[in-house]
Amino acid sequence: MKSSLTLILSLIVPAVMAYDFPLNYSRKIFADDFSAKEFGPRWGHYKSGSIIKDGVLVGITPEGSDHSAVDSVRVDPERDLEVSVKFRFASEKAKSFNVWFDDKDYKESHAGHICNVSVTPTSVSVGDAKTGNFRNDIYEKKKSPTGLSPEDKEMLKTKNATFPVKLKLQDWHTLVIHTQGDSIEVSIDRKVAGTFKSEGIAHDHKTLISLTTNPVDVHYDDFSIKAAGKAPAKH
Repeated sequence: MKSSLTLILSLIVPAVMAYDFPLNYSRKIFADDFSAKEFGPRWGHYKSGSIIKDGVLVGITPEGSDHSAVDSVRVDPERDLEVSVKFRFASEKAKSFNVWFDDKDYKESHAGHICNVSVTPTSVSVGDAKTGNFRNDIYEKKKSPTGLSPEDKEMLKTKNATFPVKLKLQDWHTLVIHTQGDSIEVSIDRKVAGTFKSEGIAHDHKTLISLTTNPVDVHYDDFSIKAAGKAPAKH
């Protein structure tokens, strides 16, 4: 019969070993608390009507736009990143927002999409866009009259994951995303909402981080990007 100490260790050790996000994301790349009246020079925008008001970024997709508002920051190429942002769904018009990790020099996926996290009041979804929904051939098939094959649909099930959450309107929350190798960990208010592994996440040239608002009334504050390890050598 096992001793109590042996039994306790047998329960604890596997749990510790299963935790595979040990990196220290201490290298600050970018931060904005939106205390200025306007966006700083590092911000870029695509089909966005977003503004800074009362110390927060107010995400706004212009009425009639064919694309959700994108507010983005370019960074030097990195693989392992931490993105943190406070957010709230300010009204029932706020359906969701995305945090995108892209590489605009990568041509094998639509718009250089690598991976993303989508947050709604009831769910957190994670996707490997590079080898999944936004891989060029898959993206084109989805738009074609014939659509996706059964094999494509089965493959895509392995490229996305969704986890349930409960977030109240008007309440502020803190989202933290870690990428490490082929894995993403998503936490809300210091609680892990979900983890996901897929090979596209390991892309080592993530160069654009975006907030995408669907469609309006998502508020953001204290946005930051940090990296793990030493800065890549510049050539």
